[in-house]
Amino acid sequence: MLRRTLILIAAAATAATAVTAAAVSLPAGAQPPVHYVALGDSYSSGLGAGNYDPAGGSCDRSGNAFPSIWAHTHSPASFTFAACAGATTGSLLQTQLSALSRSTTLVSVTIGGNDVGFKTVMITCVLSSTSDCVAAIDNAEKQVTSTLPSALDRVLSAISAAAPNAQVVMLGYPQLYDLARSAGCIGLSTTDRTDLDRAANVIDAQFQAAAQRHGDTYADVRAAFGGHEICDPSRWLNSVDWFDIGDSYHPTAAGQAGAYYPVFAAHA
Repeated sequence: MLRRTLILIAAAATAATAVTAAAVSLPAGAQPPVHYVALGDSYSSGLGAGNYDPAGGSCDRSGNAFPSIWAHTHSPASFTFAACAGATTGSLLQTQLSALSRSTTLVSVTIGGNDVGFKTVMITCVLSSTSDCVAAIDNAEKQVTSTLPSALDRVLSAISAAAPNAQVVMLGYPQLYDLARSAGCIGLSTTDRTDLDRAANVIDAQFQAAAQRHGDTYADVRAAFGGHEICDPSRWLNSVDWFDIGDSYHPTAAGQAGAYYPVFAAHA
């Protein structure tokens, strides 16, 4: 019995020494591996930035989009690009959550514009009168404050459940127009542009509030686009493109790299 006890004590001591040695051998300040998943809509997929992955089909996942840039720059242990152009909160829940797991440590997401008819609003403002544009924006803003908050709650709750160990960064949308230059800028009226910028502020406020409710991080990109909006000489947003209407009002490659990427990187 004494011999058996001594053997057990010796084995325990050897195991403890091995664990201690392994801990000591870790580099000082070593960070755990990052497993990054990018969720969301066209502002995350990179529609309008070119360089699309053919394997992504109609999701228009761009190598110039901020998730791709961050993954290329930071070399995470894994990177899953699940964002898809045209996504709504509902389609994200149905088709993108499978990319998440308990091993996911970082999630980025932009979502909500398609829920409130962003594309329809923009088409109305481009093709119809100012009064029609303003009415379309007002209707979208009503949805932003009435139905969107609960939809965002469902998304963030589902992300938390699927990836309980992840930091979640919800990014907002930019204002589209530099109103200080509107008078000398062709296209929509200043009234249209003012209301569109106001709508961006309204929806971004909901993103911020939703992130706060769930203990997630909100990343505001509006200031980063300052001086590079539509009507500015060096713009980082596509204006109306009649040959590829889907690109309209989305960030260019420069907008993804110069605004979305550094804002996300500062919060990731």
